[in-house]
Amino acid sequence: MTKIAVIGAGPGGYEAAIRAAQMGAEVVLIEADRPGGTCLNRGCIPTKTLWKNAEIMENIHRKAEFGLLMDECKIDPIRLNERKCEVVEKIVGGVEFLIGSYPNIEYLKGFGSFVDPHKIHVKLNDGSEKDVTADYIIIATGSKPSVPPIAGTDLPNVITSDEFLDLKEIPEELIVVGGGVIGMEFASIYAQFGSKVTVMTNGVLPATDGEIQKRIPSIFKRAGIKIVNKVRASEITQENGKLKVTAKRVDKDKVEEAEGTMVLLATGRKANIDGLEIEKAGVVTERGAVVTDKEFKTNVDHIYAIGDVVYGNVQLAHVASAQAIHVVEKLMGEHPEINLNVVPACTFTLPEVAQVGLTEEEVIAQNIPYVKSKFMFSGNGKAVSLGEADGFVKVLATEDLKRILGIHIIGPHANDLIHEGTVAMANDMGVESIGKMIHAHPTLSEAFMEAIHQLEGKSIHSAPAK
Repeated sequence: MTKIAVIGAGPGGYEAAIRAAQMGAEVVLIEADRPGGTCLNRGCIPTKTLWKNAEIMENIHRKAEFGLLMDECKIDPIRLNERKCEVVEKIVGGVEFLIGSYPNIEYLKGFGSFVDPHKIHVKLNDGSEKDVTADYIIIATGSKPSVPPIAGTDLPNVITSDEFLDLKEIPEELIVVGGGVIGMEFASIYAQFGSKVTVMTNGVLPATDGEIQKRIPSIFKRAGIKIVNKVRASEITQENGKLKVTAKRVDKDKVEEAEGTMVLLATGRKANIDGLEIEKAGVVTERGAVVTDKEFKTNVDHIYAIGDVVYGNVQLAHVASAQAIHVVEKLMGEHPEINLNVVPACTFTLPEVAQVGLTEEEVIAQNIPYVKSKFMFSGNGKAVSLGEADGFVKVLATEDLKRILGIHIIGPHANDLIHEGTVAMANDMGVESIGKMIHAHPTLSEAFMEAIHQLEGKSIHSAPAK
């Protein structure tokens, strides 16, 4: 029987363990914390519970528009936190049940570190210790917040996303350092909770299509969020009971400042190999992350790595999960395929932002002849009736319309809508075959249909191109 040891029980780790068990392997799963990793305990899931609260508050703020008469609605931060914890506990319990339902998974609750390339020493949470050997080892230890190397990050009320999710009060004035997914999501959420929010960043959602980057600031401004763009934070100080972030502009010789009661450091994440003693296994690393080949194998033949811990990897939970399944099936003798060129990315701001494939800037940089379309949600009946007509669906395709290059959505339920386009791209569907599909009315998905029809010159609800 093949024996596989998995270090880390995040989305990649526990799914690797379960898939290996399904395929008949003997599995040892090692995790010092609770299963689910950052995503379940300190990331995706808890932030989405807060996002739902923010969405409700946004609708309440617009109550007069919808003809609703009600007294002022107040935030109960203690209950917000309690609900978040309840959701997390429920899902953690579900994952633990799944792991425990496989008799061929030995779940070791403790911290694992390499003794040599073939042995892992586990310090169990109950104080005991155990050594583990296996035919194959999968490193799935995830990532942790990256703190910028500037003065003042150790001041009180200067925190990362890990601590921010445990807040018991709503900050009066919040400064978010970083305009990536984490920073923009929290800015969007806490603006609805009543915080005065300032975002200081060198780029707004920089991985998204340029048109979305240009659209976001005006939408955020209406929500009361101030974005100070094209800056890099250089110092955090405390004066007169408040925190001050000083940032240098990248486009001119000028300094920008913002004051607040709390600072959120949302400056990305880095691989977590702390205490793993990976050097004892002889595994090569680069900038603190594990180096692998395209099959996620390290330089040591029987050791693999997946997810956020991998150098240059896309740091998304669903990427870690896909890599987990791929690696396990390969180790168990199958010949799986994985396409990391078609991976949807979702941002839970208000409104949502989603994308799959290439941005227009990437298409141009690669010298690919292309055409594009953009259908506004203001032309979609369901979006207008929801009062959420701000945004668009943008589609990039090859000139011959035989291949979709990228899809970009900002607007209501973008993070669900993106998957229709993902299916089309993953199956190499051309514009004509996608356009033949009948979409139900009235639905938001019709916006994608109209964007596809625009490419063919057939969009009914778009004005003719000038």
